[in-house]
Amino acid sequence: MKLPIEDSNWKRFNVHSQMKSSPASLSFYLLMVLSITKLSFADDIIAPGQSISDGETLVSSSQSFELGFFSPGNSRNRFLGIWYKNISGAVVWVANRDSPIADSGGVLTINSDGNLILFDGTNRTVWSSNVSTKAERPVAQLLDSGNLVVKDNKTMEPGEMYLWQSFDYLSDTLLPSMKIGKNLKTGSEWFLTSWKTADDPSPGNFTLRLSIRGLPTLVA
Repeated sequence: MKLPIEDSNWKRFNVHSQMKSSPASLSFYLLMVLSITKLSFADDIIAPGQSISDGETLVSSSQSFELGFFSPGNSRNRFLGIWYKNISGAVVWVANRDSPIADSGGVLTINSDGNLILFDGTNRTVWSSNVSTKAERPVAQLLDSGNLVVKDNKTMEPGEMYLWQSFDYLSDTLLPSMKIGKNLKTGSEWFLTSWKTADDPSPGNFTLRLSIRGLPTLVA
């Protein structure tokens, strides 16, 4: 006796028939689709109550950049950084350059005030964004530019300043839309600093900055 062959056309017809005949099934499938869609939209954002643990990542909506924990070179220390998702080892920004985590217990969170806080495995604060302006509905988002930003979802308007952004705290890489220079009002300066070694992203011996003595000039 031959068994009926189950092909994909029959499967599609069977699912369609069940959905048509059962409102409950239709509701279930719609909820599943909406849940998957919501998750895919949230891959680049964390909000208070959420966190990124070692082994988890945020990915920008265009899949260009990824944020997570990594160990550079032959080091076993762990750092929170941003890298090109499709280029192996292309780290463009490091949060805790001077404060490595010795194990895989690191966790990144955002609190209700809008501060990004990085904890190690003992719950010790390793790094913080130190945002001074409080937000009502803060979220952190990894943008397609590679910029990690903190913004207020309630008050954010087009062109409004971010509460905090990684582009204001350069590492050793200059990405499009980053700037090198100095804010003459606040004294804040944006400049690049080399890694100490390929295994150690702490600030090294070389910098690239803008000299404002006379004509603005890039100096190393």
